[in-house]
Amino acid sequence: MFDMRKIQEHVIFDAVKAVSNEETAATIVYGDHELSSSEDNATWVKSTMTRLENHFDQATVKQIRMNCQCGYGMDEKLELVKTLIASSSNLEEFANQDKAKAAGLSYRNGELYLQFPFCPCPMLADVEKLETNTWCQCTTGYSKVLFEKAFGCEVDVELLQSVKMGDKVCLMKIIPRDAIWK
Repeated sequence: MFDMRKIQEHVIFDAVKAVSNEETAATIVYGDHELSSSEDNATWVKSTMTRLENHFDQATVKQIRMNCQCGYGMDEKLELVKTLIASSSNLEEFANQDKAKAAGLSYRNGELYLQFPFCPCPMLADVEKLETNTWCQCTTGYSKVLFEKAFGCEVDVELLQSVKMGDKVCLMKIIPRDAIWK
């Protein structure tokens, strides 16, 4: 079995190091004097995000977190999205298929959305509420990678709502930057 905490520590460390250095990455992931090792997951998530937010500007924080997506179950989801694309000729048809709806996709006012009625992140299982959406940006990173692979073009993803921030659903807008069906 894999240790999600260790996986997250590693991906956050690498993402922070990519925009700064090893010392900064260690301080953000492990805290001063590596005190975070005694924290439970919920406390570690909150304290790590606070350290991240205090060290970098908002745009950099978002990019770091988007680069932290774990890729868990990506192949299965990618196969589903590719199947949906193959059986449609535009975004509306794509999102209105039964399998798309069951996966949380919808199409409204010319835009594609993905939503979950629950928080899909195992690291947040014991977190009742987050003060910011920083942790949730890994989900936007995951969705960006998924839809870019499936659509074959650049995709922007905007986090609109988060269950862990008190919303009823996690909701993202998926914005393809080029034509998918040619």
